[in-house]
Amino acid sequence: MDINTIKERLKDRLPRSMEPMAKFAVLIPLIEKDGTWEIIFEMRSKDMDSQPGEVSFPGGRMEDGETYRQTAIRETVEELNIGEENIDIIGELDYLVSYANMEIHCFLGTISGVTVDNMVPNPSEVDHLFTVPVEYFLKVEPKGYYLDLKTMYNDEFPYNLIPNGKDYRFRKSRRKIYFYEYNEYIIWGYTATMAKHLTELLKDL
Repeated sequence: MDINTIKERLKDRLPRSMEPMAKFAVLIPLIEKDGTWEIIFEMRSKDMDSQPGEVSFPGGRMEDGETYRQTAIRETVEELNIGEENIDIIGELDYLVSYANMEIHCFLGTISGVTVDNMVPNPSEVDHLFTVPVEYFLKVEPKGYYLDLKTMYNDEFPYNLIPNGKDYRFRKSRRKIYFYEYNEYIIWGYTATMAKHLTELLKDL
């Protein structure tokens, strides 16, 4: 083992998850309406395999050769049926690492040259669009509720190889899940977490 070779190998290496992660990116799209900034949300199609009929931001899984930024733009173009020229990325927010082995990167951007009323979103993914004023999130605190995540035993795991076997004290995990209620819409889960994170950044300005 040559320590100098190791130093050279690690010098410019970017850290990544040691466990396999499905990689996703989303965009929080801002649009100006009548002099105020609002956030565009999607109501997902009820025919979707994942999270049908739920509120979300445009986004999806990263494809080979893409950056997270490129994924966020591509998915927004596909779901909102707009052009890349309509999207201006402001920057990247913090990212989420999900208990379900997903890494979700979140970008903030503005939409211009088109209005929500004349957008025709992709019907296979989006039922309809709606907007919420940024001011709403600055004034309203989401409600937060905890869910406990626990280890589920199975017949595959070699309990005999760990101290105390099935009596091993696995760490317990708790997730705080946020909810916003806006008119008839429920904005919750990771979408609400991202909206809350954006709000906290804006409050610090």
